Amino acid sequence: MKGIDYSKLRSLTAREIISALIKDGFYLDQQSGSHQQYQHQDGRRVTVSSHHSNDTFSPKILKSMIEKQAKWTYEDLKRLKLVAF
Repeated sequence: MKGIDYSKLRSLTAREIISALIKDGFYLDQQSGSHQQYQHQDGRRVTVSSHHSNDTFSPKILKSMIEKQAKWTYEDLKRLKLVAF
């Protein structure tokens, strides 16, 4: 299993993250201003905070959304086409 290199994910936009969340079975649960909360039926929750759909995220924020909230692995990122094979 390969670790996630967040420097290569630096250019992910809010639109791309949201698209991947929906593709993985998440749905928009609630929104408050620029904060959107997506929930999965297994209980996982991911908060996406962006003012524009083309906003990009720092590696620290990406790590929180990907590993801690969505609990995605490198294999999940490949399946969702967020990283190259």
